[in-house]
Amino acid sequence: MADQDSHKQPKKLLAFAGSLRAGSFNKQLIACVVKEAEKAGAEVTLLDLNDFPLPIYNGDIEEEGMPAKVRELQGILARHDGLLISTPEYNGAVPALVKNTLDWLTREQANGNSGIELFKGKVVGIVSASPGALGGLRSLVLLRDQLAKLSMWVAPAQFALGKAHEAFDENGALKDEGHVKQISGVVQQVIDF
Repeated sequence: MADQDSHKQPKKLLAFAGSLRAGSFNKQLIACVVKEAEKAGAEVTLLDLNDFPLPIYNGDIEEEGMPAKVRELQGILARHDGLLISTPEYNGAVPALVKNTLDWLTREQANGNSGIELFKGKVVGIVSASPGALGGLRSLVLLRDQLAKLSMWVAPAQFALGKAHEAFDENGALKDEGHVKQISGVVQQVIDF
């Protein structure tokens, strides 16, 4: 019986928003996603990428010695079963911050293994927020493809929050219960994986 229950342990999920701005809609959205994940029984680590400043990926920097913040992030990712990402959409694409973070994480680990090993077989849920009507949907399409290429299982459900500047109350919660149900659906697929 213990073996049957072992798979029911809480998922450990790593969450971050692909934005550095203090008032970011995506930071507000990922906080809502984290709340739903915790309600569903997951253990969630919410990162602020401001705490992990990384240079633009450059092989010369890597050869001189891996930045300490890359090693720290790789270690954090290794201890989690999956990811929750809220990404803005910049000019119809995933922002450089998200791409750069993923690029550094896939570099060789301290133990000599490929950083891609940190992603293989893990699950990821993706959401986006934007003041525009599409809510960053185009960035989700591109991010989904990028994460799948890292051998991750991307939850089929996703959520794009349009008119994000009107979507949150003064406490940072989503005003529309339908939106909460949609992010809960993404979270549930991640946990059920």
